[in-house]
Amino acid sequence: MAKILFIDSVHPLIREELIGLGFDCHFFPDYGREDFLSIAGQYDGVIIRSKIRIDKAFLDRAIRLKFIGRVGAGMENIDVGYAESKGIHCLNSPEGNRDAVGEHALGMLLSIMNHMNRADQQVRQGIWIREGNRGAEIKGKCVGIIGYGNMGSAFAQRLKGFEANVISYDKYKHNYSDGNTLETSMDEIFMQTDILSLHVPLTEETTHLVDDYFLQRFVKNIWLINTARGAVVRTSDLTKNLESGKVIGAALDVLEYEDVSFESLSTKMPDELNYLVNAENVVLTPHVAGWTQESNIKLAQVLIGKIRKIL
Repeated sequence: MAKILFIDSVHPLIREELIGLGFDCHFFPDYGREDFLSIAGQYDGVIIRSKIRIDKAFLDRAIRLKFIGRVGAGMENIDVGYAESKGIHCLNSPEGNRDAVGEHALGMLLSIMNHMNRADQQVRQGIWIREGNRGAEIKGKCVGIIGYGNMGSAFAQRLKGFEANVISYDKYKHNYSDGNTLETSMDEIFMQTDILSLHVPLTEETTHLVDDYFLQRFVKNIWLINTARGAVVRTSDLTKNLESGKVIGAALDVLEYEDVSFESLSTKMPDELNYLVNAENVVLTPHVAGWTQESNIKLAQVLIGKIRKIL
């Protein structure tokens, strides 16, 4: 019987469906990387979120492996190129949490533009400030989206009712203008944007894409949303631009200081992270933009559908 290794906990639907397809499914919640390396050669499939890296060392030991299923969108913890060179299918499920990310990004944007977190804390302390919490409207603003895949397009769709001018740039997609966005160049993004939202995968190309040089190229002062990956933004440069006012406010679901599995922050608290934690014009959430009750099920359903196709 073909065997599937579950490296992370996932929705039980995946296990149930794979058992129904005739697979023998194994999950070892207490295992670490070395444990998984020692048994990698026994399995025909792997289901993973982000607990360990599926790198060359793992893949060289996984001599029976036919597919890797990533419950989520990002594939940076999998050496996709090397896996595919060995004939291993690499599957992910961004369609499953795109709606959750689109809604979360919009919620964070409304929060920073209308000072909701700060005002909430003030009222709870008996402080009633109206003028100091006067917000800004999305209507009439230019929203620049970098990366127009599942997540970027879901965010654009949710902005439609706000009557914003939504433009987008995707280096690897062309001729995708639709009723929700206008495809444009990075030069136009820098020229027009009031609100910038990041929806790119983490690669060598996008690591620290948003640095001081990048931010200074915007003609206007901007609000920044990052629901992609923390390391896309160089935090030290973001804090510098928050202090100067070039970045009016930031909504960050992801941070540069997350551990590999995204389950916690690194034990150190750098000065830049301290700044973000204490800044009133910054909204932070713990990498949960794609985590809803609904997406938990949809991620499983999408991944199972893709596994069925390759079988």
